[in-house]
Amino acid sequence: MFNGYKIVDVDSHITEPPDMWAKYLEPAFKSFAPSPDMKIKGEAIINKISDQFRREATQQMMETHPMAVLNGFDSESHVRAMKQMGVDVSFVYPNSGLWVFGVDTMKPQLAGAFTRAYNNWLRDFCSYDPQILQGVGAINLHAPEAMVSELDLIAKFGWKAVFLHPTPIKGRLLSDPAYEPFWTKCEELGIAVGLHGAAHSRLSVTGVDRFNTEFAIHACSHPMEQMMAMLALIEGGVLERHPHLKVGFLESGCGWLPYWLWRLDEEYENLHWEVQDNVKMKPSEYFRRQCFVAMEPSEPYLDWVIQSIGSDNLLFGTDYPHVDHQMDIVEKMLVLEERLSQKTLKKILWDNPVRFYGLE
Repeated sequence: MFNGYKIVDVDSHITEPPDMWAKYLEPAFKSFAPSPDMKIKGEAIINKISDQFRREATQQMMETHPMAVLNGFDSESHVRAMKQMGVDVSFVYPNSGLWVFGVDTMKPQLAGAFTRAYNNWLRDFCSYDPQILQGVGAINLHAPEAMVSELDLIAKFGWKAVFLHPTPIKGRLLSDPAYEPFWTKCEELGIAVGLHGAAHSRLSVTGVDRFNTEFAIHACSHPMEQMMAMLALIEGGVLERHPHLKVGFLESGCGWLPYWLWRLDEEYENLHWEVQDNVKMKPSEYFRRQCFVAMEPSEPYLDWVIQSIGSDNLLFGTDYPHVDHQMDIVEKMLVLEERLSQKTLKKILWDNPVRFYGLE
């Protein structure tokens, strides 16, 4: 709690220890454990990331989180950072796992082994303080036939959410029929789905085929992939068929959302006859009914966004401990109280994420 506000961090990140994969992979797959420089059997799993950026990112993390770096970003360090910021509950997403699970050419069986290894390690990581540390499970999009059984196991862990790449894997949009049993099971179990991109994954990420700098790739990849993921879920009828499914669009800000909903509503007004089997109401109505988006406190137009779409679907994530994370981010959120009101801030920091993640 910070200044009277209870806070759910909807998007923090663990930093997997370099030896984690080798320890947790099953014996038949241990030889595929990524090396410290993020290669699998000599092949890089990170796309278009410069040595300069790696050095700058490492230096910034060491300066911002010196004790966490010293302790290998272990569970205790994560909990300490959350308490320092005033966070009550922290939902943890992968770091290097975002890249490991995002190699499009990876064989489904190997991707499944990585998925199991990560989830088992994350369960141990979160067991240090399960009141604060809430695991967000990995799902193997490379093998749709295994996704339902993976969900059952995640539910047995007591977790409330899973994460997916918004970018197509093996050429499948999120609306692909192969994923339909997965969406049905998510709805049945009340499992929220957090969509989280990875700018340098070995997928067809927006911008990677055009640009080479971190500046350009990071700027466009996250919001544009989320926009297309939302479109896939609406246009493909996933949200129509699963009205109780909850989907969160993370680490991309919220400024794109009013424009995108306006744009989709305009297209629907003109072309509804083309998608009427899957889309039976305006796209913005699907969003308001069952979708959420994580905002950034530095976005200068937040009051206008709230006037446009309301405040019931906004979330807050710290992005700890990534390079664009700042330890005073909660303080920056509370500065917004004067502009947005205490009631709105309480929604964003607690009420909405509690509803999204199905917390009791």
